[in-house]
Amino acid sequence: MIDKKLLSLLIILILSGCTKVAPQAPLNGGSNISDSDTLNSQTVTIDEENINQQGDGFNTPNSQYNSSSDGFHSLYFGFDNYTISSDMQQVLTYNTQRAKQMNGKLKIEGNCDEFGTDEYNYALGLKRAKAVKDAMVSEGINPSRIVIFSYGESNPVCNSMSDECYRRNRRVDFKLVR
Repeated sequence: MIDKKLLSLLIILILSGCTKVAPQAPLNGGSNISDSDTLNSQTVTIDEENINQQGDGFNTPNSQYNSSSDGFHSLYFGFDNYTISSDMQQVLTYNTQRAKQMNGKLKIEGNCDEFGTDEYNYALGLKRAKAVKDAMVSEGINPSRIVIFSYGESNPVCNSMSDECYRRNRRVDFKLVR
C-alpha cells in the first residue's frame, strides 16, 4: 500500500502541473497616448483620422488587430479588468457616433485571454460587453438597439504565447446585426 504522504504529494504535483500561469504583471494597455493626447471632455467630433493618429496601433481601420466590422473599432482591456480605460474612451466615443448614424442592432461581443477558467472568462467577457453597452447608452444609444454577448476565451484573434497576443484577445468587438 502507498504511503498517504507520498500519495498526497503525488496528487499535489499532478494538480499543480495542470494550472495556467497568468502573465507576471497586468499590462497597462501599452498605449502610446500621452497625457496631452487624451480625450478632452470638450471635444465634440471624433473622426477616423484622429483615432489613427492618437490610437495605440490596434484601432486603425486597416489594422490586422481590429476584429470589429462595419467601420467600428475594437476596444481593448487590461488584464482581468472590465473597466473602460481612458485611452479607449475616444474609440468608444467614435463607435457610439458611428452607431448613431446606422440603422439596426449593434452586437457587442466580449472576449478574454486564455487565463482563468472557462466560466470566469465567460463572465468577464459579459462584464466587458455590459460596461461598453452602459457607456454607449449613457452617450445616447437606445438600449433596445444593443445586444451583448460573451465568447469568453473561445474566440481568440491570435494564439501565440506573448503579452501582445494576450492583450489583443482582451477586447470587445462590435458588429452590426442585419
